[in-house]
Amino acid sequence: MAEAKGRKTAARGRVELRKGPPAREPQVPLPPYFNIAPDAALAELEAPLTTAGFAEIARSCAQGREDLAARGLDEEGRKSLRLFSTWEITRYLIPVATAHFRRVLKANPDLPQGISETEGGAKWFALDEVLRLRAHFAAEGSKAKEYRPYRPAGLPAKMVAVANFKGGVGKTSTAAHLAMSAALDGYRVLVIDLDSQGSMTSIFGGRVADEWGTVFPLLARHYAGHLQSENRLRVARGDPPVPLDETLNEALKIRAGDLIAKTHWPNIDLIGAQLNLYWAEFQIPVWRMQGRSWKLWDALTDVLAEDGVLDGYDVIFIDTPPALGYLTINGLAAADILLVPLGASFLEFDSTGRFFDMLHSTFRSIEEGENIAARALGREELSFEWDAVRAVLTRYDGAQQGEMAALMQAYMGRTMAPERQDFTALIGQAGEQVNGIYEADYRDFNRDTYIRGRETFDATYAAFKRLLVGIWRREELAAAEAAE
Repeated sequence: MAEAKGRKTAARGRVELRKGPPAREPQVPLPPYFNIAPDAALAELEAPLTTAGFAEIARSCAQGREDLAARGLDEEGRKSLRLFSTWEITRYLIPVATAHFRRVLKANPDLPQGISETEGGAKWFALDEVLRLRAHFAAEGSKAKEYRPYRPAGLPAKMVAVANFKGGVGKTSTAAHLAMSAALDGYRVLVIDLDSQGSMTSIFGGRVADEWGTVFPLLARHYAGHLQSENRLRVARGDPPVPLDETLNEALKIRAGDLIAKTHWPNIDLIGAQLNLYWAEFQIPVWRMQGRSWKLWDALTDVLAEDGVLDGYDVIFIDTPPALGYLTINGLAAADILLVPLGASFLEFDSTGRFFDMLHSTFRSIEEGENIAARALGREELSFEWDAVRAVLTRYDGAQQGEMAALMQAYMGRTMAPERQDFTALIGQAGEQVNGIYEADYRDFNRDTYIRGRETFDATYAAFKRLLVGIWRREELAAAEAAE
């Protein structure tokens, strides 16, 4: 019995020997927000910032902006558009075989012949030369090919507003690349920057000294014209006229052509913006209070039509501020087509839904306010209308956002364009060089990378062009039917 007990004890002892001391748990570092020493934190802290400090930060940013923007400038301090190779022209711009393109140039020495960087190397052409070549092929080439884009005669330019009140959704980038795409396609393009941040203006190399180089004087002129009409009625009633101040009198002298600037693209012009344009958001409501019957939402449309701008271009792109203020309302009311860029995330989807809700509230309020008087006077009622409205997915990552994009598409239906604007290495590098992707030289990339980068924006432009062509065709048929 004792022997058995001893064996058991021994066995138990062996078990205890095998266990050994308990294993020590590995030390997990604490999160960085624990154990911050107050004195060390104080030592890192700078002095409190005064109002003057904002000016110092602004000066530093301005210097950085100028240095970065200089990457895209030529020796004379201006932006210049790169040349286009025979490969690019025959692949993307003029639908002919490369060998046929060369034969046509050889047979027509009066046409632009391009330049070679090396003897026997590829030929390179400026865009205005490409436009001349396109015109030649349109006149002499196959009638079955589209050398020039569809554009019905006798119809005004189409205005396209790109808007969303959430920043960082690719609004300005989308507007700029669509403008460049349309220009490469052969359309005459005007870009109007309504955003006082002036990002679109920077992309196209614009320089605007103050608010008098922006759309502000055009809006002021529209109000001044309204005030003059009201004054004539006052005088007819025997009431004293309301005097026009210096700003309004000066604005009456300015036409849209005074503000339109050439860019480094031969067929893209610009009405630029700068910080002082934001003053319009404070001045317009003052004018509206003084002139209750002033239709401020018609200001941009009316002055562009009056100054013949709609007849001088094919497409007008309007870049709006990331807020639903008076400038945005003018841009949206002027637009025939509304594009709303957004990313494939819940927050951007949610914000964009609220943006559409605010658009409904704002324009419904304007309609209801105007139509009370219209019904009382027996006039035609006001009703805003857009030829097409599309949401466009930007900065898309198919590997991470496919499910969210599909859900958004299901909820928004036809309002959301099915094309996705992918983010590629081409887009990132072009942005670092303060250029659009169409301004990037494909020799700076792997050619496959360049082709993939172009494909996503080419698809976005193709979707937009289908809208544009369809709308123009609808109006062309309606005009022909009305003439019968």
